[in-house]
Order: sequence, then C-alpha cells, then structure tokens
Amino acid sequence: MPSLILVRHASTPAMRAARFPAGERADPAGLARAAGLAGTLPEGRWFTAPEPAARETAEALAPGRAEVVPELAVADPGRWRGLPYADVALAEPDALRRWREDPAQAPPGGESDAEMARRVAAWLEKWRATAAEPAVACCDAGPIRAALGHVLGLTGAGAFDLAPLSLTELSATPAGWRVRRVNHRPEPGAASVVKREA
Repeated sequence: MPSLILVRHASTPAMRAARFPAGERADPAGLARAAGLAGTLPEGRWFTAPEPAARETAEALAPGRAEVVPELAVADPGRWRGLPYADVALAEPDALRRWREDPAQAPPGGESDAEMARRVAAWLEKWRATAAEPAVACCDAGPIRAALGHVLGLTGAGAFDLAPLSLTELSATPAGWRVRRVNHRPEPGAASVVKREA
C-alpha cells in the first residue's frame, strides 16, 4: 500500500500575523528545520504546491526532486489576500461569517473551500489509481484538510490542527484510503518518519 505524506510547508510571516495567504516565502528558521528532516522521508515521488513557501520547503527536504502540482494550491483568498483576519472581521463581518460557515462560499473574487476540495480530491484519486511507490507532497493546511475531508467523507475538515512542517500520512488501498496519522511533528535527525505497519 503506497503511502502519501502531506507536509505542511514551513511557517510564513502571514501565518505568524494571522493574515490570509499572499504567496509569501517561508521563514529561514522553518526552512532550516525542514533541512534537518531531509533524508527521513520516502525515496519515492515528490510533489509541491505552487506557492513559494511550499516549493522552498520541498527544496529543503528533497533538493531538485519535487514536481509542481497546481491542484495542491491553497484556495485563492481573492480580495482578502494578505489582509489580517481581524481587519476583515471588522470590515466585512457578514462575508467572513458566511465564508467560515459555508465551504461553498468564496471570498470576494476568490475560490471557495469546496472548489479547492474538489480539485484536491481529483488529484488524490488520480495519484491513487497509478501509485506504485510512496510519495511526499508539500502544501499548506487548506489542501491537507481538504484531503482529509475527502478520505474521511467529511463536508469540511477545518477542525484538524496542522502545524508547520507537520506530517499527515495517508495510505492508498484498492478499496480506498486509510489515515495513518495527522499533524505528526517529527524531530530533526529522526531515523525515519515513515510508518511501516500494514
């Protein structure tokens, strides 16, 4: 059963400031920690979301190996791109409330979580249908939550806590998926972070 490990990319200034994502680069300290995990993840295929922080994290973990996958991009926040959540809550409380409560609601000019979930699910099933070796994919929390929602049959999976550089491991089986772990935070220098049990 090939495993797919989803790595939340290293922290960014937007994460620390509680802002909507804006395609920022990863923090140098987070990338140094990611480099400390290099060599502990599978030797199979590597994928990355297109955002700079995801690509930089993948490069720190496995230099030159990751293929960019547009389907793993975070949902486009539209007009809220880069804005602090607190500012949006003050300026557009009704729109923010609808977005939080309804996965089908998109930020103004952006993409809904439901739309993101559909493209992530489509990519997951495409990978499962052809998977012959383990794989690792670096992306932000939104696509990882979307993957968990798909695997578990949930409408939304926003309640999952996913720390920067945490690992969420899924196993592909002929009958579907198994969740092996969520939000696992390995320590640099670990011999291996891949579970081997069937």
